[in-house]
Amino acid sequence: MTAAQPLFRAKEVEILEWSFDMGWGNVSLPPELPPLLDQFSQCHCLLGHGVSYSLLSAGIDRSHWLACLQAECQDYSYRHISEHFGWMATRHFSRSAPLPLPLLPATLKLGCDHIQRLAEVAQVPVGLENLAFAFGRQDVDQQGEFLDRLLEPVDGFLLLDLHNLYCQMHNFQLSASEILNLYPLGRVRELHLSGGSWSQSGTAKIRRDTHDHAVPEPVFDLLALALQECSHVEAIILERLGNTFTTDAEKIGFRQDFARIKEIVYSHRSSLSRKG
Repeated sequence: MTAAQPLFRAKEVEILEWSFDMGWGNVSLPPELPPLLDQFSQCHCLLGHGVSYSLLSAGIDRSHWLACLQAECQDYSYRHISEHFGWMATRHFSRSAPLPLPLLPATLKLGCDHIQRLAEVAQVPVGLENLAFAFGRQDVDQQGEFLDRLLEPVDGFLLLDLHNLYCQMHNFQLSASEILNLYPLGRVRELHLSGGSWSQSGTAKIRRDTHDHAVPEPVFDLLALALQECSHVEAIILERLGNTFTTDAEKIGFRQDFARIKEIVYSHRSSLSRKG
């Protein structure tokens, strides 16, 4: 919170996203957080983002999660709610990184059933976020179509995470236009930007979406391109895990990334005005 506090004090933040299920249970929240949630809720500028629904998991009980979501939506007025594509839980373990599944009739039906339950409880527009992780090129090629078909029954939106796209661009040697063309860009309502880290797998250097560093330059380039291609964007969210700031310089860098995002957005708006 300390890295972002100057932005809130200066009233630079226009919209706020809250990963609500991270606050459920016996979790100690920063004292300044509930007033912020109330403030943005009251002006219809609060977005909800779940991380543990595990859309494509089979054989797990979601009743408690959905009951908590129902209570959450009574406490706050969310503009929309999103979750992650993929799965992260089974009967044998409760949490992992979100992982992909192939597009098959059974997995599509499973996901459609679960997103419809989510929409029924939320009673606001619901969306899904694309994944960074892929086991192979088929996962990359199918993900956009899979998302589109999951979202169709609820007329849902796509939360396009640009760093996740960057991970797949690097890991599977794709260009920005190639990766964007795989997704239903007409459904994009929200964008995420973040940083990440590198891992070594044999001789390969793997890009990972770990939310623990500054936004890399190619992701800013993706933002400029996505704004040109996605005409229904309502919100852009800068993400970073709060426990990854180790120096004051990193906190300053976070605010500089925020300013860079606003600069790109204003440049895009100016370009549209000139054309109009």
